[in-house]
Amino acid sequence: MKIKSEVFALIILILFSIFSYYDTFESVEYFFQDSVLQSRGQPDTRVSIIAIDETSLDKLGMWPWPRKIMADMINKLSAGKPSVIGIDVILSQESSYPEGDKALVEAAKKAGNVVFPAVGWKGTEKKYSALEGMESPTLEVPFPTLGACSKAGHITTVVDSDNIVRKSLNAFRHQGKDIKSFASVIYEEYMKKTTGSSPNYSLPQDRYHMSHISFVGKPDDFEHASFYSVLSGEILPEYFEGKIVLIGPYALGMMDSYLTPLDRNVHMNGIEIHANIIQNFINQTFKLTVPDYVDFTILFLSCIVLFLLFKRFSPAKSAIILVLYLVLYIALAKYVYAKGFILQLFYPMFSIVLLYLMTIIYRYIEEFLERKRITDVFGKYVAPQVVKEILDNGEEGLKLGGIRREITALFVDIRGFTPMSEKCQPEEVVAILNDYLNLCAESIFKYGGTLDKFIGDATMAIFNAPLDLEDHAFKAVQTAWAMKEGSEKLRKVLEEKFGRSVQFGIGINTGYAVVGNIGAKFRMDYTAIGDTVNTAARLESNSKPGQILMSQATYDLVKDRINAASLGEIKVKGKEHGIPVYELEGIQSEFNN
Repeated sequence: MKIKSEVFALIILILFSIFSYYDTFESVEYFFQDSVLQSRGQPDTRVSIIAIDETSLDKLGMWPWPRKIMADMINKLSAGKPSVIGIDVILSQESSYPEGDKALVEAAKKAGNVVFPAVGWKGTEKKYSALEGMESPTLEVPFPTLGACSKAGHITTVVDSDNIVRKSLNAFRHQGKDIKSFASVIYEEYMKKTTGSSPNYSLPQDRYHMSHISFVGKPDDFEHASFYSVLSGEILPEYFEGKIVLIGPYALGMMDSYLTPLDRNVHMNGIEIHANIIQNFINQTFKLTVPDYVDFTILFLSCIVLFLLFKRFSPAKSAIILVLYLVLYIALAKYVYAKGFILQLFYPMFSIVLLYLMTIIYRYIEEFLERKRITDVFGKYVAPQVVKEILDNGEEGLKLGGIRREITALFVDIRGFTPMSEKCQPEEVVAILNDYLNLCAESIFKYGGTLDKFIGDATMAIFNAPLDLEDHAFKAVQTAWAMKEGSEKLRKVLEEKFGRSVQFGIGINTGYAVVGNIGAKFRMDYTAIGDTVNTAARLESNSKPGQILMSQATYDLVKDRINAASLGEIKVKGKEHGIPVYELEGIQSEFNN
């Protein structure tokens, strides 16, 4: 029983609904979102990064530095009056040098605008799936005297299943208290400094208190300066007036870098990710995934409508509809993204592509089965090219009549077949005849010819009809040579098997003929008629066993690619004057394929 295309469409819809709900192809969906939705923007110049880079480590010594160095940096920056100083260095315990700790505490207290990191879950990086409950059993904060004179926000970084950072964990709980993120604390301090009051904002966030980060920069896009160049006075502190200044690792050995959507191959330093998040706070550009029912509704309606259109229109028009849908859907997704929401891309788009392919394949299979049925019926009686013309042209292909076109006609006859048939059993005669006729048919079809008909132990073929065949004269010559070579192998087999054998005689001619359906309305043949065909037949009748004769017309078209000997003019039946004839002796090696 034939399965209807609607069943396949329903299966695709159900499967992709399930895939969408469970986000089965999460990493692929992320790739599409990164490629289509995320775009490079302009980093905010109000955010400056001071990098603990290789140069600074070379000048100031191996990490960790004495805390007096960080105290000196805070004091130097404070002279330039930045809005906020965020230091992405974990200082949860007092050092073995009390003087350095004291200097750091005094510098932070004097500045009054320093934010340090806190860490939950006994680490700085968590998988999204590990955040269920949003309650961290542990929390590392700046050591007590430092914490008393500064602010703190968590720097827990969440990576997706493909180890790329796309979301910001806005807050988690520890012992009943909300622990805000490092970036949000810096943003709130910045707004207090610049506006005189705490910011009033609401974040688009999911049940995990997470928001999608709209990255504006690739690695190194944010304005940054070497820690040493600032500390040494090469860059004056006044440069940072009114800015958010972030201090954090840039050196590779400090192991604080992650992959991000804008560049999935180059790691971005953690402090740069904080800079992107802070800019999202400033511009309120965080994104949120739309509810599941919205994605499902889009998927359902898209599949139903597009499937009906694909069924109605031709493959070419359906392809245009498919491209238009993909372009419009991407435009819609970008518009919705600009409004703060993220639509699924892979599931609706790929399901439609799959529906299109399924519709095309289903239609192709239906046509293929129908053509196969017709070919199976008629292919035993006429050449495959004729069947194809009937299938392509429908009833028009079955009309009587013909057209005038240039062709190459080939006739081949089995020499010595009649005497041999008198000495063999009927079954042997049929076996030998079938072997030779199979060789003829295979050679003709190999080079694109049309097997016109079998005439007893002879075969007629035409080239360049009903379908155009480039270089048809040479294709006919190649066919004749393939028959000659094949007959030599077959002759040895038949001599061993029956103790008898035969050889071919072949004639080839090129010229114009009338080609088409010839005969009665109830019984017709697809064939060629005219002097071109008659001459080819006369050449074949004059050929000796194993000999291939061609006319001047054929020879002129192929002479640069063959080896042939002129036999002069011969007199053939039906012609007043003799005609020039050439014997094919071989095909030049570079053209023999």
